Amino acid sequence: MFNDQQMECGRGEFLFWFAESRLSGLLLSKDFKATALLVEKNFLNSNIPDQGWSINALLHSRVYPVKTLHDKKDRQRILSNFEWLNDRFLKTDHRFYDEALNLQMQLFILDMWHIFASEYERRKHSLQSGTLYERFMQLAQEHCMTEREVQFYSDQLNITSKYLNQVCKKSSGVTASEWIQRFARERIILLLQNRNLTISEIADEMEFSSRSFFTRYVKKLLGATPSEYRSRLG
Repeated sequence: MFNDQQMECGRGEFLFWFAESRLSGLLLSKDFKATALLVEKNFLNSNIPDQGWSINALLHSRVYPVKTLHDKKDRQRILSNFEWLNDRFLKTDHRFYDEALNLQMQLFILDMWHIFASEYERRKHSLQSGTLYERFMQLAQEHCMTEREVQFYSDQLNITSKYLNQVCKKSSGVTASEWIQRFARERIILLLQNRNLTISEIADEMEFSSRSFFTRYVKKLLGATPSEYRSRLG
């Protein structure tokens, strides 16, 4: 169970597990073998390229953590990146150790985003005829930055807000309203971790009418104001 959703990861697949994600009920086959790459959170965040697609890539990975690499070249590229990153990490005598390691991490992330983007587009097209729940989840990921009311999504799906909440509750145990808040919360956290953005810029990007309204919303979701949350990050 990964964030209250049942997942299965098989041979040749990749699982991207963020530390904040909830993992439970883990079952392994007798012949289970895997290679694990553990990346410290601050090191990862400091090397995420400042590109608009980064938020979508991270959120998509949190919802769909299991990646199936259909292209053998993609699979080999990722495996090679595992090896190169580990190799850079071990070469502590390198004159430009920090710079080389950071660049290798950024290359790894960009290659993963390339794969995520292709999967994201495939899933987006395939869900046009999916179930109401699947279509809602796709819409919520796409629009949670600026649309935080269930009514918007129910209008898109041509159903009532009450029925949409019932559909989500039956499919996942979580209401549509709660899913929207989860996605918005994750996005806000990622934006606050980006020191290149001011709090006012984040509020504008999420189309809040005022910074004070944004502050109240963040405190409701995170239990702290944007400034307080950032100060805790150090």
